[in-house]
Formats: sequence, structure tokens, C-alpha cells
Amino acid sequence: MRRILGLVAAMAVAFAVFTPATTASASTSTPVIFVHGYTGSASNWVTAMSVFRAAGWSSGDLFAYEYNSYGNNVTNARGLASYADTVKARTGASKVAIVNHSMGGLVSQYYLKVLGGNANVSHLASIAGANHGTTAAGACLVFVTCQQMYPGSSFIAQISAGDETPGATEYATWYSACDGVILPYTSTRLTGADNNLVVCQTHLGFLADTGVLGQIASYVKG
Repeated sequence: MRRILGLVAAMAVAFAVFTPATTASASTSTPVIFVHGYTGSASNWVTAMSVFRAAGWSSGDLFAYEYNSYGNNVTNARGLASYADTVKARTGASKVAIVNHSMGGLVSQYYLKVLGGNANVSHLASIAGANHGTTAAGACLVFVTCQQMYPGSSFIAQISAGDETPGATEYATWYSACDGVILPYTSTRLTGADNNLVVCQTHLGFLADTGVLGQIASYVKG
């Protein structure tokens, strides 16, 4: 009997040693870059990072990219490209995931589509992204970024032409008729993406909506 019990124990140890990590722990090793919107900052992502940590990510794999809201989104997208490379080098990851909000959608789309960043991005989640512009940008046209964010701009034409979801990246959006800032609210939708209509959420309310943020964490984990 002792011999049998010893054999069972040995087999249990071997199983523990050679069993691979669970899917959850493996998927949450992908670093996530959060990209804020117009006049935003890293502080916009406090709740989101908390939700992602609860979903299994370590703080060392969560990053917030900050850029000049009043500059030029081409420059901002190039900065995102450099930032993504830095994150990959720091974490040793082959790809990153991107979660954006509002004008961060334009910055992200330019990076993925025009600068070829889709090769470095596993998942893109756009929360109330101004992906096809918003007429609300008419209130700040003195700034280049707002000119680029206005529907029909040459910038939007460039990121919307042809395939809006290029490469092997998985794309998803979350948008709502109660947004109030992205006008029309359907501007966030991307052809070829998993587009999720939220019954009623405000533009800034999305940033504190733990239900939606939990859905996004699950999506990126998948």
C-alpha cells in the first residue's frame, strides 16, 4: 500500500510540474496601453486599471500613454508607436493590447492602419471612440487635433479608407446613444469590428463604468 501511495504522490508532483499555466494567467500577460481622449490624461484610467488588475493583470503590465491634445494626431500616433515599442521592450511581450477613449480612437487607428502598428497589437478596444469624427469638434477648430476630429476631415478619410480593421488584430468598440459628445454616436463603430451598443452611457461615464470595463477586460483576455 505504501508503495502504491508513493507512486500516486510522485505522479501528482509530476503533473504539477509539467501542467502548463492556466489560460487566464497566460492571457493577462499581454501588456495593455490605455490611450485617453481630448484634454484627457493618465488619470482617466484609474478605474479601468483597477478592473484589469482584478481580472488578473499585474500593475507592471498596465500603461497609460499621454499625448498633446492640442497638437497633431499624426505626431501623437507616432508617439504611440514609439511608446508601444518601449512597452514591448520593457515587458518582453511580442504584442500589446490597446484600449482607447474618444479622440484616442483617432490616435490608435492612425497607428494601427497608417503606421502599420496592427502587427504589434493583439486587441484594440475603442470606448466611445471618435473613429469617424464628431461634430462636437466644431467647438475647438482652432486646434489641429479638433480639425482632424471633425467629420469629413482628410485625417479621418485616411484612416477610414479601405479596411478599417487591418491585420490579425482583434477589434471591438463600445458606444451609446446617450454619449452626448460623439455625434453621431454611431461614429465609434468600425467595419469588421465587434461593435457593442451600450443601452445608455455618457461619454465620460464610460470611464467609470465597471460593467463595460469588465467586458473589455474579458475581451482582451480572450
